[in-house]
Amino acid sequence: MGAQPYDRRGDDDGGSPMSVQVDLSKALDKAYENKSVTEILDAPPSALAGLTAKHDAALKEALGITTLRQLGSNKHFALAGALVALENKQA
Repeated sequence: MGAQPYDRRGDDDGGSPMSVQVDLSKALDKAYENKSVTEILDAPPSALAGLTAKHDAALKEALGITTLRQLGSNKHFALAGALVALENKQA
């Protein structure tokens, strides 16, 4: 899954679908590199490169998070991400 350029089809009025390709090979565990987005989101957090089954257990125990979908939509992580983005806009 090599890096692909941004591919936008359609116009700004939302009339046509938009196609986007992203190279996630370095961000994901090898077992998930060729999976669909849905399969990746349904996977445990350890599907992300650098996380392990110990991280899965800790996230489950502390926050009840068992999937990447839950991790990505968690209100605490979303707020932290928004604060980092806000700081970066001020720089």
